[in-house]
This record gives sequence, C-alpha cells and structure tokens, in this order.
Amino acid sequence: MALASMTGFARADAGDARYRWSWEVKSVNGRSLDLRIRLAAGFDQFEPVIRRVAQDRLRRGHVSVQLAMVVHARGTRLRLDPDVADGLGEVIADLQRRFPKAKAPRIDGLLRVPGLIQAVEHEESEAARATREHAMTDSLIVAFDRLVAARAQEGAALARLIDEHIGAICGLIADARATAAAQPEVIRNRLDELIHSLLHDRAGLSEDRIIQEAAVLAAKADIREELDRLDAHVAQARALCADDEPVGRQLDFLAQEFNREANTLCSKSSDTTLTRIGLALKTRIDQLREQIQNVE
Repeated sequence: MALASMTGFARADAGDARYRWSWEVKSVNGRSLDLRIRLAAGFDQFEPVIRRVAQDRLRRGHVSVQLAMVVHARGTRLRLDPDVADGLGEVIADLQRRFPKAKAPRIDGLLRVPGLIQAVEHEESEAARATREHAMTDSLIVAFDRLVAARAQEGAALARLIDEHIGAICGLIADARATAAAQPEVIRNRLDELIHSLLHDRAGLSEDRIIQEAAVLAAKADIREELDRLDAHVAQARALCADDEPVGRQLDFLAQEFNREANTLCSKSSDTTLTRIGLALKTRIDQLREQIQNVE
C-alpha cells in the first residue's frame, strides 16, 4: 500500500562562515494544506519559497515551519576614529608644550580613551548573501524531503492497520452472508408469513395497499443488497490504498458509506446472529475510520 500519513517531523541544520541555521518542519492532521511559518528576523523573503516547496510535496496537513538563525562570526573589524585621534593628538601636543619634562603617553594608556577605537561591522557583499540564501533553500528542501520520508514511513504502518481492518470487515461480510437471515429460502419463507398475515388481517386495506406493504416488507427482509454494496466498498478501499496519489479524503468518504450500509444492515436484522455481526461490523468500521483520519 502506498499511503502517506499526515504526521511527521524533520530537521535540517547547515551554516556558512557567518551563520548557523536550522529548519524544523512538523505536520499533523488537517483537512487541507495549512502552513504556519515562523522565520528569524530579517529572513521574511523565504516565506514564498517555503510555500512553493511545501505545495510541491504535500497535499494535506497542518504544517509548521520554523527557521532558527545563530550568528557565530559577525565579521567585525576595529578602526581608529580619525576625529577622536586628531583631537587627542592636539591635546597631547599642547600638554608636551606645557610640560616638556613629562613622559610621552603610552599606547596602552591612549587605548583607554573612550571612542578612540571603534568596532565596525564588515559590509557583506550581495554575492555572499545570495550564496547563503541558496544554501538555506537547499537545506529547506532537505528538511521537507525528510518530512515526506517520515510521513511515508508512518503511512506504511497505517497501511498495515487499515489492511487489517479491511480484512476483518471482509470476513464479517462473509459471516453475515452465511447467516440464516441472508439465505434466499429463509427470506422467502419470512415474506410468505408476512404476506399471509397481511391478507388475514386486512383491516380494510385495499389490494394495492397490501401489495405496497408486501414490497416494503420484501425490501426490509432482504439484506443481500447491503452485503453486495459492502463488498464493493471493500474492493474500492483496497484499490484506493494501492494508489500512489493522496487518497485520504476518498477513504474518509468511503468509511462513511461503509457505516451507512452497516447501519442499514442492523436496522433490517431480525436475527440475533446477524445483529451481533452488524454491531461487530460497525465497531471495525469506526476503527478503520479512526486510522483513515491520519491518511494524507
């Protein structure tokens, strides 16, 4: 079975000479593709990239994407403030004139002058930024590909559970078909008794009304049509599970159809064995639908 789950988590870490970054992507069940994006300050330009990458790989699920950035090398350099240095030079020259016997100031003393030395952020080139953005996009794609792989792995486990439930449903359908209530002879005898009862106790009913009542009773007594539709639903469910396309919505709708037929089967049942099988069938269908809620 080629099913994919909507539940998964993935992470991709990378970096360059200036930054380290981390993409985290996680997804849970959702009726459609819903993206929630949290980006580090100054990297909002990645939002359309994220949406494009996600839409190329996913069809359904609440998907959270988070980018964390750490600066590990700011690219700063030190420089002498020319204005402060010129002013300091003038002060030193004036002091030497006033105090010719004083020792010349030491460099380590001059470095304590506030503002003389400045830390200047290194201007990054457009080429360097473009290279980083390209690397960040590559690691984003890696994170999403890992998420797809995680969802596929979870989907394989779901496929086994779903196949088990479908197999159990198929067995219960066979059990229902084998009950006395589903046998043509039993159905015929029951109809004969019901029609005889109507004819005996007509209570002013016209012949057309009796025919209508007999038709209703005939439809209610015969469960073979429901069993045939359940067999058809089993075949369709197995075909969907083998499809390579996302089939979660189709399977969810099919589970509702399964439940509708099981309800009808139980309402028609006048046999305790058939009722017991119908209730077991409803239980299995509920379990099947619970697993289907996770399928993309």
